[in-house]
Amino acid sequence: EVQLVESGGGSVQSGGSLRLSCQASGLPYSPYLMAWFRQAPGKEREGVASLDHDGSTVYTESVKGRFTISQDNMKKTLYLQMNSLQPEDTAVYYCAADLEGLSRLGDIGVQRQRRLKPIQSDFSNWGQGTQVTVSS
Repeated sequence: EVQLVESGGGSVQSGGSLRLSCQASGLPYSPYLMAWFRQAPGKEREGVASLDHDGSTVYTESVKGRFTISQDNMKKTLYLQMNSLQPEDTAVYYCAADLEGLSRLGDIGVQRQRRLKPIQSDFSNWGQGTQVTVSS
């Protein structure tokens, strides 16, 4: 059974930093794509950053230059380093993995969307989430 377990969330003041971790277990092989999503109260879940099997990354516009996605293959852990945090970054952050190759499908419109930020329909494996709260 594939399990994704996030950790590292917490409360920080504006301008602070946090590093989220996502420990993966039960993976039958390396995922095609891994990503971080977030969901703020009353809002839809949105893609934050993705890391492809080939090493390429995508960041949503609002976190570019502040967040960095990375992974440690030996530890099977995905990270999200978050710097210069702002109150609008407050959300539950989720880790996701594409093991079915869904991120390789879709027409040119979907491919363009993927180059802007991760999209939910590419992922069928999700963690339980970790809360990040940024106070002003």
